[in-house]
Amino acid sequence: MFKFLNAESKTIVGAATIVGVLSFASRFLGLIRDRVLAGEFGAGDTLDAYYAAFKVPDLLFALIVVGSLSAGFIPLFTSYWGNPHTHERAWRLTSHVLAVVVAGMGVVALVAAALATPIAALVAPGFPPEKQALVAELMRVMLLAQAILSFSIVFGSALQGMKRFVLYASAPVLYNLGIIVGAVAFVREMGPIGLAWGVVLGAGLHALVQGIGVWNAGWRPAFKRPILDRDVREVFRLTAPRMIGIAVAQLTFVALAVIASTLGEGSVTVFQFAYNIQFFPVGIVGVSFAIAAFPSLADHAAKKENDRFVEAFATSVRQMLFFIVPLTVLFLIVRAQVVRVVVGAGAFDWPSTIVTADTLAFFALSFVPQSLVYLLSRAFFALHDTVTPLAVGVVSGVLGVVTALWLTGPFGVAGLAIAFSLASAANAALLWVTLRGRVGALGEAGMFPSLVKIAIAAMVAAAVMQATKPLVLSLFSIDTFFGVFGQGFIAGGLGLASYVAICWFLRTQELHDLMEGMRRKVLRKAVPEEAIPPADGGAA
Repeated sequence: MFKFLNAESKTIVGAATIVGVLSFASRFLGLIRDRVLAGEFGAGDTLDAYYAAFKVPDLLFALIVVGSLSAGFIPLFTSYWGNPHTHERAWRLTSHVLAVVVAGMGVVALVAAALATPIAALVAPGFPPEKQALVAELMRVMLLAQAILSFSIVFGSALQGMKRFVLYASAPVLYNLGIIVGAVAFVREMGPIGLAWGVVLGAGLHALVQGIGVWNAGWRPAFKRPILDRDVREVFRLTAPRMIGIAVAQLTFVALAVIASTLGEGSVTVFQFAYNIQFFPVGIVGVSFAIAAFPSLADHAAKKENDRFVEAFATSVRQMLFFIVPLTVLFLIVRAQVVRVVVGAGAFDWPSTIVTADTLAFFALSFVPQSLVYLLSRAFFALHDTVTPLAVGVVSGVLGVVTALWLTGPFGVAGLAIAFSLASAANAALLWVTLRGRVGALGEAGMFPSLVKIAIAAMVAAAVMQATKPLVLSLFSIDTFFGVFGQGFIAGGLGLASYVAICWFLRTQELHDLMEGMRRKVLRKAVPEEAIPPADGGAA
């Protein structure tokens, strides 16, 4: 079991498959989490406060922890781990970064907890005082969860650098499980604050599983003046632009949530639910391929292998598009069914479902650029360039906030999703053009034929889904959960099946590569081997 959990992934597609499958499990639990929350509280004050309370802890965590590791730690750790003679240096780097990150996050969390009341007024200015007080109370507990997660993210970054993705990708599953336990069990005993303690439980499980992974791989604590370590200074030299870039992205999202708080009761919840649902495909496909490709991109960049760097990038883009394009079509066509199945329970009524579905539709238009941004950013990080993603992020962030202020008037909450999608498209386009100018052609010539075939297959899938929806009404009543689920499942399933069939008919390279990889994986152990008799002729 430990051998399986700590196995190293040999290919980007294989790594992306592991991360994608476990990400699907995590996202599925996340959707169950949202359905439980929607059924218990509906689009009202409690969930508005819960999601508003998440904003600042998430921002601080992204700045101090994620920014430190995604840009600087993983490329440097990978360069040391690639040489057996420098494994000890890789572990020393892990210990020193762990000490600095945890200490920094701990201090900032304590300060933020002390200032929770005025911070709550800033992030939710449209809430009445009693609702802001609940935001502050929830925020203080959630800050503890972020401090615990800082341990876990350092361990998870080391697992990524070793290309050991099973335990790394399992941690978010346990995180969501902890939040569900909090919503189901803790709330009954503690009231709304139980939601926050569920987040703490999830963070503890998240840290435990990844801690087991690095311990099994050989890490042991070894601290010796970490702040003076040359490698730590290199990590944090790359961190500053990345931290500012994450701050811009997080502040953009916080700004959108602030705007949502001024649009009426339940608007924050509708926006958050739509965002959570749309991140399901983006997380499974876009984030998975970016995570899987990052160590290989960093390795090729460190060895100055430009051709292999471009090849790894182009392969990841083509495979990513093969999966994310049909999911874009799926979420556009059956968006109402998806929303109703995921959060349409209990106090979350049909009008709230319609508003959330409309918001989701505009989010879906940005699935491709969102996914590309994750991969493009890591391509720059592999090249030890954190300034370019920062500059592009600032431009796209400003565009997002300005267009949100303009579009919420005519479109309401859906205007926030339109603004987010426009910003994502601008971000992806600018990063692509800049990376191309830096390393040369990115394999576009090889991508174009595949993209044409994928687009044709996606259009056929859309037509099948749209034609199937009214036909299924004769089989199911959409007044029940299973009726709505059945309509969406059959229409979506037939559409995706037609997509695969058209891709097979058009001989799409990405489908061929996927099937060949699965065939090799399944049949590898079935290949007969010649039996070699022992030297003693088989004597006992």
